[in-house]
Amino acid sequence: MPGENLTRDEARERARLLAVDAYDVALDLRSAVGEPSGDGPRTFRSTTTVRFRCAEPGAGTFIDLLAPEVTAVRLNGRELDPAAVFDGARIALDSLAGENELVVDAQCAYSRTGEGLHRFVDPEDGQVYLYTQYEPADARRVFANFEQPDLKARFTFSVTAPEDWTVLGNGAAAEVEPGAGDGFATTRFAPTEPISTYITAVVAGPYHYERDHYSRALPDGSTLEIPLGALCRASLAKHFDADDIFTVTKQGLDFFHDHFDYPYPFGKYDQAFVPEYNLGAMENPGCVTFREEFVFRGKVTQASYEHRANVILHEMAHMWFGDLVTMEWWDDLWLKESFADFMGAFSLVESTRFTDGWITFANRRKAWAYRADQLPSTHPVTADIRDLEDAKLNFDGITYAKGASVLKQLVAYAGRDAFLEGARRYFKRHAYGNTRLADLLSVLTETSGRDMTAWSRAWLETAGVNVFTPQATYDAAGHITELSIVQDAASSEHPTLRPHRVAVGLYRRTGATAGEPSALVRYARAEVDVDGPRTVVAELTGAQRPDLILVNDDDLTYCKIRFDEVSLDTLRDHLGELTDPLARALCWSALWNLTRDALMPARDFLALVERFAGAETDIGVLQMVQAWAQSALQHYATPDWREQGGLRVAESALRELRRAAPGSGHQLAWARFFAQTAATELDQRLLRGLLDGTAGIDGLDVDQELRWTLLASLAAQGAADASLIAAELERDDTASGKRHQVRCLAARPSAEVKAEAWAAVVDSDALSNALVEATIAGFAQPSQAELLAPYAERYFSVIERVWRERSIEIAMSIVRGLFPGQGDTATLGAADAWLAGHPDAPPALRRLVLEARDDLARALRGQECDARSAV
Repeated sequence: MPGENLTRDEARERARLLAVDAYDVALDLRSAVGEPSGDGPRTFRSTTTVRFRCAEPGAGTFIDLLAPEVTAVRLNGRELDPAAVFDGARIALDSLAGENELVVDAQCAYSRTGEGLHRFVDPEDGQVYLYTQYEPADARRVFANFEQPDLKARFTFSVTAPEDWTVLGNGAAAEVEPGAGDGFATTRFAPTEPISTYITAVVAGPYHYERDHYSRALPDGSTLEIPLGALCRASLAKHFDADDIFTVTKQGLDFFHDHFDYPYPFGKYDQAFVPEYNLGAMENPGCVTFREEFVFRGKVTQASYEHRANVILHEMAHMWFGDLVTMEWWDDLWLKESFADFMGAFSLVESTRFTDGWITFANRRKAWAYRADQLPSTHPVTADIRDLEDAKLNFDGITYAKGASVLKQLVAYAGRDAFLEGARRYFKRHAYGNTRLADLLSVLTETSGRDMTAWSRAWLETAGVNVFTPQATYDAAGHITELSIVQDAASSEHPTLRPHRVAVGLYRRTGATAGEPSALVRYARAEVDVDGPRTVVAELTGAQRPDLILVNDDDLTYCKIRFDEVSLDTLRDHLGELTDPLARALCWSALWNLTRDALMPARDFLALVERFAGAETDIGVLQMVQAWAQSALQHYATPDWREQGGLRVAESALRELRRAAPGSGHQLAWARFFAQTAATELDQRLLRGLLDGTAGIDGLDVDQELRWTLLASLAAQGAADASLIAAELERDDTASGKRHQVRCLAARPSAEVKAEAWAAVVDSDALSNALVEATIAGFAQPSQAELLAPYAERYFSVIERVWRERSIEIAMSIVRGLFPGQGDTATLGAADAWLAGHPDAPPALRRLVLEARDDLARALRGQECDARSAV
């Protein structure tokens, strides 16, 4: 649609021209219930009054709105013809005064894609639920506004909805006015503090709502009172563990008040777990939204509770980094996301029961960053964001996990106290305002005494990841004569070598000769500033010869690590003997990077998994290793070995499942992994037995979520037909059950099934975002390469149309999810041909294809490495 993709230049010009004072937004949501009127999309009335100033009276600009219909526009009392001024994405405003009042009356569409005001009907009880999701620029789907982060304003919302609904916004409800006996009521909310459009929020529906309260004494003698709320759909209430959510929330509020010295500024704190959510969560001040999968319907491992706690704290950190102080434009998205990602882990470890959170960070979050930083689309942490489509794609592993890793390095480099004092000054100096990179660097320079400009150039303004390799020489007595760290760039296209504060650990085996269980333990450690291609670790000169040299021990910096030959041999034979769980997690991560970089054959990595994963004590690391093992088998192993390799993986998974402690999280993790890797008729027989109750494993509770996992495996192998899947839906006729059913149906190995799934996603927009996601997940089975082969050519012929016709969220899902990733060199050539033949395709679309193409090329290189090892 013309004008839908706002550019940075347009936003800067509009910000130069305008200052926005206040919005009054009235949403009439009575149409959410009952039958829709007419043949078009279901709509609601949105009336916006915005007061703003113009620096150049007489000038013109535009306000953003995506709506099926605008019924009236009035600027400073002057009626404008909607047909003349509204093009579907923008309303043109001319002859502005110094002070202006604009009223826009529109019919806006409810969303089925998770963008704007999403409407969901619960299949379990027929109840309707609404919630908003805007980032980066979907508030304009709900009300007319100047949709850019630096035009902050105060917002006053009023919402008309069924009187028995819970209706929430950013602030507390100031007044509830009952309707004229028609079953509806209007809730008016108190004005917000100045905030950006993308973090305004409305949640409305018959939600199950639980309350708690947080109090804190402030230094001035007053008491901060924060009402707490937690809500989910009524049909999920029986699974809702609000007490644990409130516990983590209070611990987080204590932590941030202790360290930020700036009281929580947004009044109440509601947390809504909502259906069909595209993201993990969103930091709307006072009304945070989460995907409802964080309401656990069955047994999950402690890693799932840790992940939920981390997300709760990540969003809470945004109340200061992002909501109180907001980036000026999406170039500096890292100013909120990197900080929230880092502070989420930091507060998790220091304020909750999840004291091993840095292990998860090193093993899981950094894996996301390392992948993103080696794609051809890699970018500096501070990115060049030309428009909203660029912004949408930059919510990636660099902006989040690499940026957080860089901040972790900054804490090691500048010191914890200086870092936190810099944050405190930053909040006080820029409260309710907008900032750029330079604003943060200035306070950090003040508090640390370090040259933050040079640090920023190296870490924030260049792309790529560095690689550390240890080199050691020894004397005749087996003592180190010199230990050095060689620093390289992972890519010649991004050659920057950065300054790092890094720890080096020396490990040796003990106990093996004394009749005790052998252990691989650290006996020496040194910290050193690495700068340049080679750095000597003088402090370790003279130490006894190690069995393992671990650079970046304790995970102080952001880099990929390699091993010398002796260390790699030690890990091949003794990885499970590493007693320190963080060191072990770092080694698993490094070994996976070797596999992805085609330096270790996939079958060697799988052999390590087969030998040592069963002894992994950290459940989060275990589940990450299991995911890597699946990827190694499906993408990096040679196709002619996958059947043999799959048998071995499934056999070892079943062995570890039977060995795991009954009722433990490890047992559950191995049960899921076995279901995902089951490869033989005997395996299928066990899965069917677990489903129908004729088989059992001591302590394993086959709850509804696990049942769907078992059934999905059978469906993908052709061992579960539509009637069996329908019977399972009858057992679990819920929103979650429907998603599982759709995925299982699309997973069946049938050409007819694949054609139906493809048409449902590509040729129709009837499915909601959640069902699009489920259909794609079922369609794209790695084990069904022959069935999927015909769709490679179709994919490249339709993606431009999909990008043009569908919302960006759905288009991204289709372009990413349906890329023929199980292809060969011919598919690689088809991707190259499309990229060469479509230089003028939207840059965001080209980026998605380029990234998927790179993943395929990396997998093919891995297969070549794996093939060489078999010779």
